[in-house]
Amino acid sequence: MNNYIAVDIGASSGRLVKGTLHKNSGKIQLQEIHRFSNSFTEKEGHQYWDVDYLFVEIVKGLQKAKKEGMDACTLGIDTWAVDYVLLDENGKRIHEVYAYRDDRTKEAPNELHQEISRLEVYSKTGIQELPFNTLYQLYVHDRDQLSRTDKIVMVPDYLYYRLTGKLLNEVTNASTMQLLNLSTREFDDDLLELLGLRRDQFAELAEPGVKLGTISPDLQREHDLPDCELIVVPSHDTASAVAGVPAQPHKSWAFISSGTWSLLGVERQSPLNTAETMNANYTNEWGAYGTYRFLKNIMGLWMIQEVRRETQDGYSFAELAELALQEKPFEHFVPCNNHRFLNPRSMIQEIRNCCLETGQRSPDTIGKLARCIFDSLALTYRDSIQELQNLTDQQIETLHIVGGGANNELLCQLTADVAHVEVLAGPSEATALGNIAVQMISSGQLHGLEEARRFIGSSVSMKKYDPQPIEGFDDIKARWEQIQEKANNRY
Repeated sequence: MNNYIAVDIGASSGRLVKGTLHKNSGKIQLQEIHRFSNSFTEKEGHQYWDVDYLFVEIVKGLQKAKKEGMDACTLGIDTWAVDYVLLDENGKRIHEVYAYRDDRTKEAPNELHQEISRLEVYSKTGIQELPFNTLYQLYVHDRDQLSRTDKIVMVPDYLYYRLTGKLLNEVTNASTMQLLNLSTREFDDDLLELLGLRRDQFAELAEPGVKLGTISPDLQREHDLPDCELIVVPSHDTASAVAGVPAQPHKSWAFISSGTWSLLGVERQSPLNTAETMNANYTNEWGAYGTYRFLKNIMGLWMIQEVRRETQDGYSFAELAELALQEKPFEHFVPCNNHRFLNPRSMIQEIRNCCLETGQRSPDTIGKLARCIFDSLALTYRDSIQELQNLTDQQIETLHIVGGGANNELLCQLTADVAHVEVLAGPSEATALGNIAVQMISSGQLHGLEEARRFIGSSVSMKKYDPQPIEGFDDIKARWEQIQEKANNRY
């Protein structure tokens, strides 16, 4: 069999992508089969995902594959992290699926940590504190609903379940729940007790590469679908993206998985869960094949996505980058990781307010807003790279930028310049490639992640950005630090 399908669903869109392995040429070829939009919607004051819609779109994509002549395939699913589905004993959803940007967890960390310290939770799990982590979401969830819950699974686990009838908790996504113990590699008893939950309310943990079985025969007949074997891939999209980084072995590298979020970090064989790494807010998410993604969450392209949505002028992301390029650099700064930018009613107004509150002029054009975001993101990346090097005692030789942000030439060059590091941008399709590569390894077509990355590197074009000097950069750094301090003290 040489048909591999990645179901890759992000916060704003999803798609089914076919991968074909050409061993003679050493390449993996991708073909998009089906694409669909995705977003959370507000209902009675809360934000929810429509997971039934996602399942329907997966079925539509498989029907298209069958019509194109694909009678058999393997299939793996990745989505975003932290959001969960509650199932009753009959496998039916008990409640709508909350979106992580819902503000119900705003005070949850402070409330929970009155019962258990931040350091104790971090020592157990190695996961950074973010108010939308599953730990905090479950802490504020209706206790009656939780008591009636038979199984708690993550979004991609639920989609696997709808396709096969089999329940699992895939480890790369489960680790983001902030409930897995690094030492036991199981759910932590103390944290479950704190939430009033039991271990048997979760499915068995499953590693990437496990073969889950075939698609439900009834589902296959009803919708005329291909004969699919489901393979558990790194179901957290960042974990699949990192598996898809075309890194060279024995070279010191870091990554930015650049999309709605920017996930900046390194791949490690062991976690770093000290008080120092906790205070720096670095996380140890589990990766494919026993690795750990030691990384920091940065707000990412969400900010420019929201600006684009609000303008309603039809600008493409490339056009916004071009408008930004025409503006004077480093005129406006905002601290990207401030919680005020997580889900404001108006991103444009929030950026302008932040600039005014910190003694700057308001960015009064779309180009200035875009330039503010890109400059601020690049400087945030710089700070995080320096912090990462100090924490890991590792000098970064190459920064791989993968995902949609790899196409933003302005941001890639800015990052190389301010961080003074070689940037290799691409592939933008790293998540689908990582998803498919794990399927190929599981099927015996590739022999491990190193070979898969070699094939990926031969299959895609990458653009290299060498750092260029910036005039007056010491003054720029000083202003950036002052504005961050002012902004964070006010909010």
